[in-house]
Amino acid sequence: MASTRLRTALAAGMAAVLLTGCASMGYYWQSVSGHLQLLNAARPVADWLGDTQTPATLKTRLTLSQRIRSFAVTALHLPDNASYRSYADLQRKAVVWNVVAAPEFSLTLKTWCFPVAGCVGYRGYFSEPDAVAEAAQLKQQGLEVSVYGVPAYSTLGWLNWAGGDPLLSTFVAYPEGELARLIFHELAHQVLYVQDDTAFNESFATAVERLGSRQWLDSQASESARQAYAEFDGRRQQFRALALATRRELEKIYKEKDPEARDERALKASKSIAMQRFRDDYARLKATWGGYAGYDPWVARANNASFGALAAYDELVPGFEALFEREGRHWLRFYDAAKQLARQPKDARHNALKTQTPLTGIPHG
Repeated sequence: MASTRLRTALAAGMAAVLLTGCASMGYYWQSVSGHLQLLNAARPVADWLGDTQTPATLKTRLTLSQRIRSFAVTALHLPDNASYRSYADLQRKAVVWNVVAAPEFSLTLKTWCFPVAGCVGYRGYFSEPDAVAEAAQLKQQGLEVSVYGVPAYSTLGWLNWAGGDPLLSTFVAYPEGELARLIFHELAHQVLYVQDDTAFNESFATAVERLGSRQWLDSQASESARQAYAEFDGRRQQFRALALATRRELEKIYKEKDPEARDERALKASKSIAMQRFRDDYARLKATWGGYAGYDPWVARANNASFGALAAYDELVPGFEALFEREGRHWLRFYDAAKQLARQPKDARHNALKTQTPLTGIPHG
């Protein structure tokens, strides 16, 4: 059965290569082969739990993951399928590495288009050296580039027949609240995904993860887990507020003048001041965290590409949260309302979400 599945997946991948042209063959082949290696490494969670060689700490995390997975179905009405019911030890720090790029004086990301996912503002690689090589080529084109590791990704439910998306060693050890958030986020992509609209897709999934993780923590987690999450999430919210403020400042700098009338030296000076202010403010913020340095790598590589990628996950979240409240906090009605929005033209659905009135009582995280 496994070999049949692999041959079928390989055939599907090669079909995508042929449809997109020979120039893309190398990239699509690494995508197909990388995912197949992941599937080959995955075993059912029950097998890991029954294996005497499985470390006790891993068994504890896998058991927790299955509680979260069941909660996703029974409480959040997320898909009940093969995803996150198997586990793979990848023995590396990320499952894929994303490359994002933007011009020197713009936060608009370069986009790439794919047969299923549509056009997105990143390009993913299963090999970090391949991602770094792609970044080098983009830098030669005068673009600012960021490469970052990703702990998980969604196949949008297309490969549930082949075992679905597995739990991975890259995130299974996350704190309880973060593990719940990630699983809920990735499953949300299987509920709703619209081609060529990253902001809509990611904001929807982020709203689901925030609202769902709050329900999990309030009803299922221990007090110590809730406190640990509150501390972690508090730092995250402070950092994101700082980063988003800098993003808005950069947007203002780049839009101040007509592109043809810009003084490039003045733009560079204003940009440099904004970036230095960001780093100085971060250093002061970090000092209040008792030395926590989890955001140091992001700050070290911060540029237009990383700031450009920042907004996609948050831009429309308040609108989705207000929609959830409007639908009586009823998950199925919320999903139906979101799907109705997805049928509208892109500008119309964005405007509808932006004009939703945020209501009190929405948990933020």
